[in-house]
Amino acid sequence: MAPSAGRSPSSASASDRSNEIDALRRLYERATSGPTYEPDEADLADVHLAGLALPLRASIAVFAVTALILVDQLRWLLPPSGDATTDVLGLRLIPLARFALFLVAPLGLVLFVFRDRPARYGLRLGDWRWGAALLLAGLAVMTPIILWLAGLASFRAFYGGASVPFGAALLNNLVELVPAEFLFRGFLMFALWRRIGPLALVVVQVPFVLTHLGKPDVELWSTFIGGSIFAWLDWRTGSIVWSALGHVYVLTLMTLAVGGATL
Repeated sequence: MAPSAGRSPSSASASDRSNEIDALRRLYERATSGPTYEPDEADLADVHLAGLALPLRASIAVFAVTALILVDQLRWLLPPSGDATTDVLGLRLIPLARFALFLVAPLGLVLFVFRDRPARYGLRLGDWRWGAALLLAGLAVMTPIILWLAGLASFRAFYGGASVPFGAALLNNLVELVPAEFLFRGFLMFALWRRIGPLALVVVQVPFVLTHLGKPDVELWSTFIGGSIFAWLDWRTGSIVWSALGHVYVLTLMTLAVGGATL
């Protein structure tokens, strides 16, 4: 009797590998397929000034973010001779000031100047399934890196100091970093994206990196990578929630690891 026809072990193995590669390619395509963020009529409106046609919303966003950063750096919302570490219901004055500058002020511009929906600037859950999955994958990679960096003298000196309870550290990080994510990768990035496309992801790294001046050199340079990843995550999901949670996790873990906060 003739042997039954069938695939050889080598051809079966090659077919399995091909199927695995196809599955990985499809997964990659799904993971990296984000919205297009089509502009509406107001996004495309220009203001004509001295012979220039400037994109109105995008220009307002750039100037507003620059001004808000200057007010923060000049500490205009802090007592001129007061202690910036003073607590108000467990919150330090700097996070409170940044909550007003980086969230309340740009949100007011969206609502009352742009007359637009905050959801168009990342204040929503967005694609939460991929947001949560991509965030958890990123944190799995980042956790050992943060713990390694916490052993460096420069990080221990900057993030150490007087220890505070974990709850207070977490609360202050939430109040400060969620607004920062909205300012840079919500308000500014999405206003720019609808006029200049993906270049917006690159442009928002400029103010983000410069606001890290004075921090350890390794962290300063790493913001090019971390900021770009967070901006990509916000583009992919249409939400600042996932980058904000990641930012809060990273800073809180670093504070705990260097002894700046205690459980």
